[in-house]
Amino acid sequence: MEWTQILLPIASSFAMTVASMPLFIGYFQMKKYGQSIRGEGPEWHNIKAGTPTMGGVVFLVASLLTSIWVAAWQKELTPSLFILLFILVLYGLLGFLDDFIKVFKKRNMGLTSLQKLIGQLVGGVIFYLVYRSEMNTNTLNLFGLEVPLGILYGAFVLFWLVGFSNAVNLTDGIDGLVSGLGMISFGTYAIIAWSQKQFDVFIVCISVIGGLLGFFPYNRKPAKIFMGDVGSLALGGLLAAISILLHQEWTLLLIGLIYVFETASVILQVTSFKLTGKRIFRMSPVHHHFEMGGWSEWKIDGVFWTVSILCSIITLWIVL
Repeated sequence: MEWTQILLPIASSFAMTVASMPLFIGYFQMKKYGQSIRGEGPEWHNIKAGTPTMGGVVFLVASLLTSIWVAAWQKELTPSLFILLFILVLYGLLGFLDDFIKVFKKRNMGLTSLQKLIGQLVGGVIFYLVYRSEMNTNTLNLFGLEVPLGILYGAFVLFWLVGFSNAVNLTDGIDGLVSGLGMISFGTYAIIAWSQKQFDVFIVCISVIGGLLGFFPYNRKPAKIFMGDVGSLALGGLLAAISILLHQEWTLLLIGLIYVFETASVILQVTSFKLTGKRIFRMSPVHHHFEMGGWSEWKIDGVFWTVSILCSIITLWIVL
């Protein structure tokens, strides 16, 4: 692809999302379908009850359609592109079912953790089989060191996909946070993919950026719509899959440091409370800790985005 052609996929996803989102929001408002707020969250989040959710459906469909037509145009309809889109669709579908049960069936809890885990693992197995069929090795890039894992690399792939899909899902707790982080993360991987001449992966990255760019004005505080599990699970799984296909697995620990931090805060909080009866944070995930400390959602967004940008710059400095 020429540099002048890069704007087309971004514009395509952006235009589809911006054009469709008002209709999507209007439908949810007309039917009075909205987000239920869990009782253990901050009390002031109760004002968000009833806000339309599942906005991830719109930007995921826009990203999917754009990836396909751009890849066809550029003759990049490769197995790598299709397996990335498979992860996007499958993990998005799991999130959609979870959201659907919550919103339309009026149940605060959607799919069970086991049901989601089984779906994520099935997707991971299929991804790994396609990955290996393309003559990729069972070698892990660990901070620049090539570590041969053999069949254990398959277990790593499952852990990576499931772990980061759930990590992004945990991070999606305040207005605009994951939308902004996602643009930064996918933008960083787009640069790496371009440098490696993996244009199929690059196309998927910039298509998602366009969708998130169109979604952000509706998701920023005060959010008119949330992305829902359909969006966050798909974005997390897709980031993990991209890091694997670029053979830059370790970079997701740095590019996705905020996702790791958010997940670690939940694990530490639960472990500490069970062992000692004491909490480490005021509330977890950690963005709620800062909220309880008086930070506004905009301040949390700004600080977390800044950290993410700095981590991405460091990653690019190391990799390129």
